[in-house]
Amino acid sequence: MKNVLLIGLGRFGRHMAQKLHDLNHQVLAIDKDERKVQDAMSYVTNAEIGDATDPALIDALGVREFDLCVVTMGHDLQASLEITALLKKRGAPFVLARVARDAHAQFLTACGADEVIYPEKQMANWAAVRYSSNHIFDYVCLSPEYAIYETEIPESWIGHTVVDLAVRQRYHLNILAIRKNGNVEPMPGPAHAFSPGERIILLGSEKDVQRFLKF
Repeated sequence: MKNVLLIGLGRFGRHMAQKLHDLNHQVLAIDKDERKVQDAMSYVTNAEIGDATDPALIDALGVREFDLCVVTMGHDLQASLEITALLKKRGAPFVLARVARDAHAQFLTACGADEVIYPEKQMANWAAVRYSSNHIFDYVCLSPEYAIYETEIPESWIGHTVVDLAVRQRYHLNILAIRKNGNVEPMPGPAHAFSPGERIILLGSEKDVQRFLKF
């Protein structure tokens, strides 16, 4: 369990706070909007009304005690810069800052952000991959060269085993799991025989995966 300071309860901040709550982390949320703070009380450990650009507020929070500080106001660059700088000056061990443009990332990093995220760009990239193929159900980019995909199986695979198909040798892909009817079977053995309705979760290079998907 981590202690998380989350600054900003807009759409992104609210969804992140809710997921952190589901994962059983302790979350203190800060926002200037009283209504947003009141709405968040059901899914955060504590919430306060306040302007996080105020050094007195940051001092009172004791940010050294938080494992993670999240600055969510990606569209308000000035506020993000001020808050990020304040958090690091007061000893925050790790600051994650949301950005709304690529150009903002370098400014926030210069102000001390340990890591930045660009959720709109990341989701756009995911959607482009997911919906540009009829066979892809999910996608996780690991690097510019490698990714994990959840895909349909070719009809020609049905009734054949992993070893029969020589998946790794023929396609240069590693099958990490099989999904069927919501159930996941991790690391299927060579004797696994594919059946209708199954999906595979595989790891490979972008080039090899795209070649495989042309079935």
